[in-house]
Amino acid sequence: MDFGQKLKEIRKNEGLSQEQLAEKIGVSRQAITKWETGRGLPDIENMMILAEIFKTTLDELVSQAMPQSTPKTPVYHSETSFDIDRQTHFDMQIGAAHSLTVCTGEDEKLHIDLASESMENIGSLFKVKLDQNRGKLDVECIKKDGVSRYESADALSVIITLPKALTVHCEMAASVKELRMTNLTLDCLEYDGDAQSVTVTDCCGSIELTSRTSYDITVDGIRGSLDINQWKADSIVHIPGDADFSVRNKGRGCRVFYQRNGESTENGGREDSENILSLSGVHSELIVDLQ
Repeated sequence: MDFGQKLKEIRKNEGLSQEQLAEKIGVSRQAITKWETGRGLPDIENMMILAEIFKTTLDELVSQAMPQSTPKTPVYHSETSFDIDRQTHFDMQIGAAHSLTVCTGEDEKLHIDLASESMENIGSLFKVKLDQNRGKLDVECIKKDGVSRYESADALSVIITLPKALTVHCEMAASVKELRMTNLTLDCLEYDGDAQSVTVTDCCGSIELTSRTSYDITVDGIRGSLDINQWKADSIVHIPGDADFSVRNKGRGCRVFYQRNGESTENGGREDSENILSLSGVHSELIVDLQ
């Protein structure tokens, strides 16, 4: 278990929300999100505060989080921030990337962070183009001619932080290996594109995933709806066995199956739940894996 997983597990066992833990330490909620999603580590002072809060030793807290024998690979960044002054509909064209992380933040800015372990001059290899018009913001990540699609898919990570109070709707097109939606609060997010693995963690609102290829989705906390819209594809959703959800099959010629511990089982959802997992599209299958 890495540090982020360990921190999240301990925090939940202590019955603390991210906001409550952030207040105890004196940092922002976004900092806690960053630590728990593996996008950064606390400094030594905050590590000591965490150890004191959780009544554990510093060694136990950081074990497996800071391997001493392996030198840290440098990560190169290029960040774009844009002030948002009204309720906004976002339309984003991301293109190919290894990973895409989407979350919402407390400030009134859109943050787009491009990161890579190998592209030292990442700021000159990619350009983020913004076009705002009457409550709509078009965002496009443009790669320069010298960068191949293969290189982007192998080496580029994109982290997008939307302003929680000012995001009405977000449409997003991309092709990634890893798609992460974490601490996301908004009315609706529509993702159109490929993703080998999808993680949905502590999200509130409506999420729609559209693809002609299969998804492997892990859900750990969603309040609202998750709609998987596919054309002749097979996907699997891993969901806690005690999760409060209902399943809807809204597709044409689509089928939904359930499994627990690798064996077929009955529907584990609740018909009256307000949290909805649905399958849409044409001639597709969805396996709901109750963990």
